[in-house]
Amino acid sequence: MADHFDEMALVVDWLDCCRSRDLNGMLELYADDARLDCACEGAGISGRSALADYWRPKLATLLPDAFGLEEISPGSDGVVLDYLSFEGRPVRITFAFDAQGRISHMRCAPSSR
Repeated sequence: MADHFDEMALVVDWLDCCRSRDLNGMLELYADDARLDCACEGAGISGRSALADYWRPKLATLLPDAFGLEEISPGSDGVVLDYLSFEGRPVRITFAFDAQGRISHMRCAPSSR
């Protein structure tokens, strides 16, 4: 990908991969050294392998309303997504991207939405 890409579309693709339990498709959206800082679980995860270990059990145990889109908007450092977690709980996650159009960093926390 070039320096110009549709960040919002990439986040929607990520959400679609979550809904369809497509772990491999989701991992392809990440930079090799991507990082997730998860306030929901107090976890800091780095790299595709660790991200796979983090997401695999969550994608295997989805509730019917999991990964429902609440709101998506551009943020100062990327894209902000409010969605329902694999457990159906409201979460806010912020995505940042690298120049190749891959997810480089995510920060998530429970949302009051």
